[in-house]
Amino acid sequence: MHNYLDFEKPVADLEGQILELKKIEGKDSVDVTDEVQRLEKRSRDALADLYRKLTPWQKTQVARHPDRPHCLDYIASLITDFVPLAGDRFYAEDHAIISGFGRFDGRSVAVIGQEKGSDTQTRLKHNFGMARPEGYRKAVRVMELAERFQIPVLTFVDTAGAYPGIGAEERGQAEAIARSTEACLNLRVPMVSLVIGEGGSGGAIAIATANKVLMLEHAIYSVISPEAGASILWRDATRARDVAQAMKITAQDLAGFGIIDGIVEEPLGGIHRAPAEGIAAAAESVRDAFAELAELDGDGLRRQRREKFLAIGRNL
Repeated sequence: MHNYLDFEKPVADLEGQILELKKIEGKDSVDVTDEVQRLEKRSRDALADLYRKLTPWQKTQVARHPDRPHCLDYIASLITDFVPLAGDRFYAEDHAIISGFGRFDGRSVAVIGQEKGSDTQTRLKHNFGMARPEGYRKAVRVMELAERFQIPVLTFVDTAGAYPGIGAEERGQAEAIARSTEACLNLRVPMVSLVIGEGGSGGAIAIATANKVLMLEHAIYSVISPEAGASILWRDATRARDVAQAMKITAQDLAGFGIIDGIVEEPLGGIHRAPAEGIAAAAESVRDAFAELAELDGDGLRRQRREKFLAIGRNL
């Protein structure tokens, strides 16, 4: 059984009926094949209809789905010979950001990503993907190594935002985010970012100021979370769905504005229903992005990246 979201109740009911029929299949010579097939078709049609017209708030729920693949899942599927690097060489290790080197399609690549965790223990370990300053300083360290050895950079973005705790602020959270963003802009190697779930504020842009920014079909990317935006505007976090609608946070909206460069189609019902299929589609998009960037030299990559982000401010 899947973890169903609120708006998926019609599908949940149908799939529940299918499971019940399969339990009695073969008992007392009862043949339920035709009925199961009929219900499976109804379920697929209902799921397709729901996901064809998702609202921004519903997409936010899908982007946060507990079964959605996270950074470590992508690394396990796409990156071979992965060697993680820990610590920022200033203060500590930050488990919210995974970084290291490995091979993508047999070629060396530097990998940086935000990991939310998949159960209570790992979510606490990774601080729900909310990085502290040491996480961003670790990212800068890996980017500098990548440039020194002329290795492309691949990042996986999935965070509600940088950690806003007192300790993080005392250690220079804003400065660390700015330095990480600056490091992205100054790179003379290809950089591709993939928003796999939530792309939240400066916590996301710190590792997503890339030559190519891709988003999964049901991911979100915004300057602030819908709940935080509603708390600021109306002092009422329950109005998050109104903020989600107004902020244009979906991949489709952002592609229209030219903020992202491509959308990776997800399997029917979201990537959490078929992770292997969805990750394979993401790999193909990343592969194409790196192939496009291979034509540019170091100065060209740096210039293209800077012009890309300057154009956002000029054109919106």
